[in-house]
Amino acid sequence: MATEHKSGLKPLRYVLWALVALAVLGVGWFQLVSPRSGTGSIADTGAAALGRGEYSLTTTEGTEFTQASLKGQPSAVFFGFTHCPDVCPTTLGDVASWQEELGEDGKALRVFFVTVDPERDSVETLREYVSWVPGVIGVSGAPEEVAKAIKAFRIYARKSPMESGDYTMDHSSTMLLFDANGDYAGLIGYQEERERALASLRKLLNS
Repeated sequence: MATEHKSGLKPLRYVLWALVALAVLGVGWFQLVSPRSGTGSIADTGAAALGRGEYSLTTTEGTEFTQASLKGQPSAVFFGFTHCPDVCPTTLGDVASWQEELGEDGKALRVFFVTVDPERDSVETLREYVSWVPGVIGVSGAPEEVAKAIKAFRIYARKSPMESGDYTMDHSSTMLLFDANGDYAGLIGYQEERERALASLRKLLNS
């Protein structure tokens, strides 16, 4: 009888192991596939509108920065500020590394660094701040125009007071990509894995 009882448990044991295996596979899919499919989801709704607006800013090259500036060649747009303690210098370092890896192909990519802190970031200040990274163009202007650009690119930016009486800026850390037609073409997340970031840039440059 004991043997029959044990043998009767075998089918149940197999079912339980099958359920465990399915659960493991499900977790693995969620961790590996789901985040990847979510990359770039900022444009899931209204992607065509990103970057479109009536803003008019000034670049460190002395040219006007409007939605028309995104046309003509592939572009990457990043919002930050010169007093940024970590995200902005890290991102600029990543850009320098990407440009070195891309070589001659990378010269076709324009990278716009748009300030979210126009009160402290003049065009002259930005020019010095981005000067060490090839292909990066600083962008600033009147606070009301910067606010229009922030809205057009659907960027989060907020002044955050500090105990010292000074302030810092909380802001989105993603880099938005646009093709030569000025259309949104994806994004690169903050500190995204190097090969994935380079793959996104190569795809953009070859589009």
